[in-house]
Amino acid sequence: MASLTLTDILTLTGRDLRDISVILHRTTQPRLREMLPWMVANRPDLFDAYQSVHSERASATLTSRRFAASFVPLGDDQLVFAGMYEITAHSVMPTPEIYADPRFQELEVDFGATDTGPAQNIAARDTQIRFEMTSLDDLNDLVGRLCITTPAGRTYVRLAENLQAPVARITETSRLIAPMPQWSDLRLTSGQFKNMPPLWRDALRHWRGVYLILDERDGKRYVGSASGADNLLGRWHEHVSGPRGITHELRNRSPETFVFTILQRLSPDAARSEVVAAEYSWMKRLGTVTWGLNT
Repeated sequence: MASLTLTDILTLTGRDLRDISVILHRTTQPRLREMLPWMVANRPDLFDAYQSVHSERASATLTSRRFAASFVPLGDDQLVFAGMYEITAHSVMPTPEIYADPRFQELEVDFGATDTGPAQNIAARDTQIRFEMTSLDDLNDLVGRLCITTPAGRTYVRLAENLQAPVARITETSRLIAPMPQWSDLRLTSGQFKNMPPLWRDALRHWRGVYLILDERDGKRYVGSASGADNLLGRWHEHVSGPRGITHELRNRSPETFVFTILQRLSPDAARSEVVAAEYSWMKRLGTVTWGLNT
């Protein structure tokens, strides 16, 4: 029996394949690759902005077709279905006007989408095509479940009738949201923390303990603890909610480059004195008073 291909799946829409483009969001930007599935599931407003601008070659293909099937990375060798879209409009616009949309700034800062960074694109060109896409119900039950093998080649917008990408699997549940990792394996950038899946937020709300902030700008480290309202979730939110850090040594630093990990998880019933004692123990062991960002 022949293997099932993406072409076979798209035929189920009942639409002419010659009117469908396939967008393969195969970005090489590590943070963006990891967070694109989250974006599809939790921030469709940002995904809409991200899909609204493309390279000249990709734009030429998209303007010639009415519909688009969109995929985002799932690991190194697979892509997962993000949905079917109708291209309802496209127009050439001045780049300063396009990138004045604050969503592009959020995409660059929190998601690492430097390819849609305002300054970079305004400097590179005077005008650009901006697309308006409307989500369709076609194949809606396969969103997050249909996984295809990443096709060879660098072109990321393809013609549906020519793309014989093998279907790798159709999962029972959505793969857009990964399961919450063990606390000892959790590592979140500031952008990832602010855009976490709801189930991850609920877990951090119940966890108290000692955490580490790494500032990727220069490698400096800060040890802190959480045992108050909303535990780790509440404390980390305080760290990233403003333009600067909240403690004495973090006050002159931007949270944009903070990375959060958990050094020790304590009982939800642990007394504050126990949590603080563990915090000072970690500060001493890691030398963050002398060599880090603790005082």
